[in-house]
Amino acid sequence: MTREEKSRVIEDLTAQLAGTNVIYVADISGLDAETTSNLRRACFKAGIRLEVVKNTLLEKAMETSENNYGDLPTTLKGNTSIMIAEIGNSPAKVIKEFRKKSDKPVLKGAYIDEAVFIGDEQLEALASLKSKEEVIGDIIGLLQSPAKNVVSALKSSGGKLAGIIKTLSEKEG
Repeated sequence: MTREEKSRVIEDLTAQLAGTNVIYVADISGLDAETTSNLRRACFKAGIRLEVVKNTLLEKAMETSENNYGDLPTTLKGNTSIMIAEIGNSPAKVIKEFRKKSDKPVLKGAYIDEAVFIGDEQLEALASLKSKEEVIGDIIGLLQSPAKNVVSALKSSGGKLAGIIKTLSEKEG
């Protein structure tokens, strides 16, 4: 690979890193062609880009990036693949599902919204992370619950002004 080709690859990787807040670094070496194809298919269905990368080029792209990857570059040894996604827990879920049948992929580390996770033992925690949409849904559900209680209490009071005032005063106390 020429110096120009390496520069181009680093630029491409840097652009990919800049375009996302979710990057997983994994080892998928040793998977046969069929299993690798199944992994790529599962990643595609989950909206994950899976790409085998050269460690030195990815490390240079991380250095060039504006993001702080902390100790993540220290995981770049041996065979490395990156998984880039929009949803923070989706690569972990794909890896976890695949590990039911195989010992690979092995999670080396992850970068999610400025947080760095190192090591395969982080897989369970990453898989259980809630997406922004799930957190927003939980918050909306929590906010709706008291409002629904007040509305139903107001309806049961018959809609009379005295009943409404009584219901509201009970909810305050």
